[in-house]
Amino acid sequence: MKALAASSIGQYERAIESLADYYRTVELGLSACLRSTASVSYGESKMPAQPVGAVIFGSDQGLVGRFNEVLAEFAVRTLAALPGRAGKIWAVGERMHALATDAGLSAPSLLPVPGSVEGITTLVGRILIDIQAARERGDVAELHIFYNHPVSSTVYEPVGERLLPLDRLWQAKFAAVAWPTVNLPEVIEGAAPALEAFVREYLFVLLFRACAQSLASENASRLAAMQRAEKNIEQILGELRRTFHRVRQESIDEELFDVIAGFESLSRRQSLPRQE
Repeated sequence: MKALAASSIGQYERAIESLADYYRTVELGLSACLRSTASVSYGESKMPAQPVGAVIFGSDQGLVGRFNEVLAEFAVRTLAALPGRAGKIWAVGERMHALATDAGLSAPSLLPVPGSVEGITTLVGRILIDIQAARERGDVAELHIFYNHPVSSTVYEPVGERLLPLDRLWQAKFAAVAWPTVNLPEVIEGAAPALEAFVREYLFVLLFRACAQSLASENASRLAAMQRAEKNIEQILGELRRTFHRVRQESIDEELFDVIAGFESLSRRQSLPRQE
């Protein structure tokens, strides 16, 4: 289990690192499109009390301590502080789903926890489809994602990011991204279709990274738990060995005392004068 957790952390960390170049490509694509157009369908909502949704990445397996509880408490506090009304909630993992339900979050949808890097793509694709459907129904206008972010090899912390809406500040930020060459790009056949495609890839990257970091944190928590358990076992074994040696030495000492006492008693008896 310990070796499996350590190897799993490695594959998720490599997956996160591999996103860097792809994210850079998406960033440049968004920059090129936003230079040519000022609108995007994922923009700000005009609703006075827009519904706020969330995707919460949890864990289904044991030996992770308060991995789910810490994240659920953080997500509930953050959502409660937002001005919008409660919207659609997606909970990844049965344990997170149960915690979200107990916390009173509105009818959270249950999503499975991926068992490998390959499974993250399937999960993220399903989440994107559900988000689009929820937006069309008016169930979500503002969307946040919550996950545990690895701080070190065995330490993590809960974080939250706003995924939607992609407001004017977001658009201005990407439009201002410097192009790596002197010649600025041009978007053929209109920027709107390309912009929609790049926005979907942008959301895909953020969700994929959040899921991968959550899985890396989960395995880091499991590795830390097993290391603590291993340390506790070694301490208990050490105490048992010391107790065994002490009891064994006491038993040997008692036997030696019995032998010495018997020898002294026999010696005194032999030294007494015989009566004729």
